[in-house]
Amino acid sequence: QVQLVESGGGLVQAGGSLRLSCAASGSIFSINNMGWYHQPPGKQRELVAIITSGGTSNYADSAKGRFTISRDNAKNTVYLQMNSLKPEDTAVYYCTVFTLGKQYWGQGTLVTVSE
Repeated sequence: QVQLVESGGGLVQAGGSLRLSCAASGSIFSINNMGWYHQPPGKQRELVAIITSGGTSNYADSAKGRFTISRDNAKNTVYLQMNSLKPEDTAVYYCTVFTLGKQYWGQGTLVTVSE
């Protein structure tokens, strides 16, 4: 089993920044992709950004130019730096990792962006 612990969510004003972290622990042998999804109120969960083990990243159009995903393989940790936040970024953010053909999810961290 793999456990994911997220941190860094909270309340921020529009235009502000937050940095989310997600640390993986447990039966980790080789983590492939790591990523972040979000689920806005009343909507489905959707991909925000993903990064491969080699460091290649991809972003949802809404995140491009504002968010940066990164990872520290030595710490089994993935980060999401979110800048220029907008009220529409308000959501529960979930980290996810892919390892040995399985996908694991964190418990989610709430990000609220006020006007």
